[in-house]
Amino acid sequence: MEDTASLWRTDPTTFRDVAINCQAIEAALAGECPPVERVRYLALLGRDAEALDEGFKLLPQTPDRRELLLILAQVNQRQYRWHDAAVLHERALRTVRSPEDEAYVRHHIGRRLFDEARFRAAADEFQWAADLYRVAGHPDLAEDNRQAMRHALQVHGAERGVERSAFDLS
Repeated sequence: MEDTASLWRTDPTTFRDVAINCQAIEAALAGECPPVERVRYLALLGRDAEALDEGFKLLPQTPDRRELLLILAQVNQRQYRWHDAAVLHERALRTVRSPEDEAYVRHHIGRRLFDEARFRAAADEFQWAADLYRVAGHPDLAEDNRQAMRHALQVHGAERGVERSAFDLS
């Protein structure tokens, strides 16, 4: 099976996961594909109804519950079902056993908040994730989250600037 880095990536501007090799993802789905990755790949291909159906059926017996909850939350995000995504993120938070686990979930919460255009709140979650990763001894992941925080703050500032100029009548 192909390396997942060649199949999909997270867009650094939107924080959304995007397929970069749809044919390879389709091939992976047709072959031997771990169940949680199958749900991820269905979602990446925009087959959201299938992803949700298979994901929720898989949820009770999967050992990778946190990752599956985060994938299902992303599917809900793409459908602008923010509350459903938030509930899944809260369920994922209840699975954490370490600062690293919590950081990973906080990062995903930041991605959802960014998607909701709640840029200041997203920045706070990314900062929280960065602090947790730093404490857990993962400086590279901490820096990635600090960069995400800076991006969210930059977008927040730009948006506020547009709001101010729209009301500036001078």
